[in-house]
Amino acid sequence: MSTAPTATRTQAVTATAAVTTTKARGPRRSHLPGQKPFGPLRIAAFVVLLLLAIGWLLPFLWAVATAFKTETDAASGDPGWIGASGPTIEAFTAILSQGNVYTWAFNSLFTSVAITVITLAISALAAYALSRLDFTGRKWLFMVIIASIVVPPQALIIPLFYEMLAFNLIDTYWGLILPQVVAPAMVFILKRFFDAVPIELEDAARVDGAGRFRIFWSIVLPLSRPILASVAIFVFIAAWNNFLWPFLVINDTTLMTLPVGLQTVISAYGVQYAQVMAQAVLAALPLIIVFIIFQKQIVKGVATSGFGGQ
Repeated sequence: MSTAPTATRTQAVTATAAVTTTKARGPRRSHLPGQKPFGPLRIAAFVVLLLLAIGWLLPFLWAVATAFKTETDAASGDPGWIGASGPTIEAFTAILSQGNVYTWAFNSLFTSVAITVITLAISALAAYALSRLDFTGRKWLFMVIIASIVVPPQALIIPLFYEMLAFNLIDTYWGLILPQVVAPAMVFILKRFFDAVPIELEDAARVDGAGRFRIFWSIVLPLSRPILASVAIFVFIAAWNNFLWPFLVINDTTLMTLPVGLQTVISAYGVQYAQVMAQAVLAALPLIIVFIIFQKQIVKGVATSGFGGQ
């Protein structure tokens, strides 16, 4: 008995089914499901965003260009991007020739890292307790933390200063670090992330005999590495850029941070515009490097921070 007719009928049925499926699905689209075509509105949105990005970038580029000018060209009011004398690094040389600059850079790095580590530890423990532990007053405590986010830090400057003065922590690293380790916004961000961690994982570990801290250390924290990295970057940037509190609590030039110390470099001959811009570039350079290295974590942190939804 020949199998040719059967094979022919099978091929015909397969071809018919393929044609039917193609007609049912319609023409193949070049964009992802749920994604709108690249139309005029999206093009206009990209153009507007590009113009805004250029508007934000121009002041920084102008600062960089001015930093590479001579003081004469910087003070001449010439709107050109390159001075008449050509690019020069004399402003950077004048700043870096100050012996305390490297000490200030170390102070900024040390205090920023210390603030980041302590803030992560406090915020993660507090967020996990608010997310998993059931204790009296938990909701009220969380409401107080949320309310404290809207309190401007400048409103706490005077009581914090008197507190550091009472504990004799003025002109010390601890006086510089401790008031900056409380971050209610980071507690909120981490709590929202911990709420999304499946409770079944912790129940399974508890059945195996793991305690609360062991569960937190071995299960919750490894699953939270992306959000912890994002929070660490945000805290580090804020600590590095902080000028007001270090300016108030530190008088010893050997303990000054980079943003504060660089303000003392202005000479007695008046404002040196090229040196001021060189200071700004030097202070921003580490943050630019951090952003370039960790930009994926920063974007992920913004997306999962709790303000844009999950």
